[in-house]
Amino acid sequence: MKQRSAKFGIGDVVRHKFFPFRGVIFDVDPEFANSEEWWNAIPAEVRPHKDQPFYHLLAENSETEYVAYVSEQNLERDRSQEPLRNPQIQQIFEPQQSGHYKPKMNFAH
Repeated sequence: MKQRSAKFGIGDVVRHKFFPFRGVIFDVDPEFANSEEWWNAIPAEVRPHKDQPFYHLLAENSETEYVAYVSEQNLERDRSQEPLRNPQIQQIFEPQQSGHYKPKMNFAH
């Protein structure tokens, strides 16, 4: 098994490169760790490789808030400095500090 390090960390604010949503990372899998059903639901032409970090996001788009599971290749840092409105963020994180949220002590690993 090859050594891999995640480009992003817990508390980082990121946006999807192709779809209009962004969010804060609350967990990281070193490689794909979801169901085959979920994997196969992604159209083959945009399906990412499994051997890369995947991120759990408290995500939002212009219409709603939700949890997303996204491959590293499809994320980039969000530098907008716009606040996120997902209500779950305040349960897990301290207020935003320059594009990053700090996990509350009771949720830290």
